[in-house]
Amino acid sequence: MKRLLTAIWLLLLCCALTGLAQTSTRLNTAKLSPAEQSIERSKQAIEKNPRQADPYNELAFAFARRARETSDVTYYTQAEEAVKKSLALAPGNPGGEKARVWILLGKHEFAQALEAAKVLNKRVPDDLLVYAYLTDANAELGNYDEAEKAANWMLKLRPGNIAGLTRAAYLREIFGDTAGSLELMEMAYQSTPPAELEERAWILTQMAHLKLFTGETGEAEKLLQEALALFPGYHYALGNLAKLRIEQKEYEQAVGLLKQRYEAAPHAENLYELAEALALAGRVEEARNCYTEFEKKALAESAQWDNANRELIFYYANYAKKPAESLRIAQLELARRRDLYTLDAHAWALYKSGRRAEARRQMEAVLAIGAHDPKILARAELIKR
Repeated sequence: MKRLLTAIWLLLLCCALTGLAQTSTRLNTAKLSPAEQSIERSKQAIEKNPRQADPYNELAFAFARRARETSDVTYYTQAEEAVKKSLALAPGNPGGEKARVWILLGKHEFAQALEAAKVLNKRVPDDLLVYAYLTDANAELGNYDEAEKAANWMLKLRPGNIAGLTRAAYLREIFGDTAGSLELMEMAYQSTPPAELEERAWILTQMAHLKLFTGETGEAEKLLQEALALFPGYHYALGNLAKLRIEQKEYEQAVGLLKQRYEAAPHAENLYELAEALALAGRVEEARNCYTEFEKKALAESAQWDNANRELIFYYANYAKKPAESLRIAQLELARRRDLYTLDAHAWALYKSGRRAEARRQMEAVLAIGAHDPKILARAELIKR
């Protein structure tokens, strides 16, 4: 779920890439994704104007977009290289600085991204993209009032813009307004150009995620199948379809979907969800092996910004029965970010460690934000007893 939520905050602004459409060279891009098309156009623009910074900025945004399409974080490294070239050609140019902040967000370096976005906001106070950065970084750090202010500014600056709508929708979800979140997502979908296949698939996936909350499984299924038809093998849609199959107790189908997702996006948190599904399917030995591999991968990245610490907290609390280790990881992550989902995980680690009064206080803070995820509410009920 973490990467899925992080993707909400990283939905690439169409306006950041509109300049790419001006490239006169015609390419045979029928089989390329939207991000791949942008990468090719940017490279051709660089060949024509190798001493200009803007084509490198466009390339950086395109690589970041490709990272979301594929969940392959190595694209951020390529994006960073493009930004370095841009800033070397034109030190401090706003496009390069904006691309740099976008990459920080993609790498989950939220505190650094927030500080850089604040600096940019002073330089260019009416820039829509910078307000998107402020929304994203503040939301990830748990500064929800500031995130809401920035999202409102986005919609004030350009009413009905897609990036503002999706961010406002995410905050509505966080605050417990599922119907309002769904309404905004539907508005964003209607405004998204038909050629933007991945963006449309992403929004459909978010709408399905919200439908699952309200128990509308039939609607969720339709939305997810439509997303997969638009963008075959889309890792976000596969993950949500697996959640739907688990609700339907179709555990073997869920395992198949999560294996497909892990092959496409081999991240530790995806491995954790696969292990859970294997256990539900009664494939105990496979689940055990999967959990073991998950723990190894998750621990290896636990000190990094982009990590699977939230899953690791629940692994140690619920499966490995190591509450002290669960609490250690929770405190490590809490020092970096205090979003709703990190607070929830920390509350559960406290509860499992026998620190129930602290757990209740922490969970009260979670519920005060507006949490309505059924799993969070179930944990809250147990902690309250």
